[in-house]
Amino acid sequence: MESAGPMIELENVQVDYLVQRHGMRSIKAYLTSLGSKRLLERKRILHGIDLRIERGECFGIIGRNGSGKSTLLRVLAGIVEPTEGNITVRGHVAPMLALGVGLEPELNGWENVRLCRMLMGHAPIAFDSVQTYVRSFSGLSDEDLEMQVKRYSTGMMARLGFAIATATDPDILLIDEVLAVGDVAFQQKCYERINELRSRGCTIVFVTHFLSEIQRICDRAACIEDGRVVKVGSTHEVGVHYHELLGIPV
Repeated sequence: MESAGPMIELENVQVDYLVQRHGMRSIKAYLTSLGSKRLLERKRILHGIDLRIERGECFGIIGRNGSGKSTLLRVLAGIVEPTEGNITVRGHVAPMLALGVGLEPELNGWENVRLCRMLMGHAPIAFDSVQTYVRSFSGLSDEDLEMQVKRYSTGMMARLGFAIATATDPDILLIDEVLAVGDVAFQQKCYERINELRSRGCTIVFVTHFLSEIQRICDRAACIEDGRVVKVGSTHEVGVHYHELLGIPV
């Protein structure tokens, strides 16, 4: 797919959530508060995000836990609608978000493959080739894939989720801190698949709080702190800034 501009463009994107002011001291207090906004307050999660990510680029997003990385990825995936600002995403998006997101625990592996592909906008054709890829890439047996996902280990869910997201060549692949749960051999397999997709022009947004992962596969990166982009640049420049935030000598 050719595009006239950047594959992803965000202009002054802000996201607010409604959060509970105080904890509930009793079930009665909880029930009587239902439907009321008096105990809710608006909390800004993302503050004026501006980013441009080019076609074929592998762009890393790094930050501490709670900095807003996953919320930003959910915005790109269309799961969270921004409170303010403009977003342009050109092309078909394959999201692989936080572990288990998008997988229905009551369904088995194959049923999840069909459901996720339908939700991602794929027509229900050529499923045999998809099955072959998922079985081969994930390393899950037919017995595993016929079992309810709620019985899966974290590693098995990561294997299934990555296989589903990469079963076809997306225009944009979103990856959110999921590779760390796999074993070393599977992680290497994932990195090889990421590089293969990059060589075909896929744009990748890779979210993590591990600098080594960013430096391993990304062209550029952004550091997020308290819902704000505080640094954009080469992985080296962003890494130096991130270490300074953490108080770690470079």
